[in-house]
Amino acid sequence: QLQLVESGGDLVQPGESLTLSCVAPTFTLDYYALGWFRQAPGKEREGLSCITSSGEATYYVDSVKGRFTISRDNAKNTLYLQMNDLKPEDTAVYTCATIPRDHKCSNSEDDYDHWGQGTQVTVSS
Repeated sequence: QLQLVESGGDLVQPGESLTLSCVAPTFTLDYYALGWFRQAPGKEREGLSCITSSGEATYYVDSVKGRFTISRDNAKNTLYLQMNDLKPEDTAVYTCATIPRDHKCSNSEDDYDHWGQGTQVTVSS
């Protein structure tokens, strides 16, 4: 079973930073493009960022561009999301997901096939 586990969520104040991690205990992430999504209460899930299997290309939704950075360490089988200058509107459950092998990056959840359980990020003063 393909399993993804996120961590790093926390309660922070506006302007602070967090780094989220996503590990795959049961399979190798090397061949998969990977994405981060978030879902705030009462809102639809939003695709934030995607990174290709090699890590050579990254994509961001406009709302996080310049503040969030996606990266991966295939040696550690881990995906990251560095989040800077956090705002109250960034409060959500953040989830990582895989795209099927040999498929391109996407910000549509329909293109992803395996999901983690999510980690809560709360930005509040």
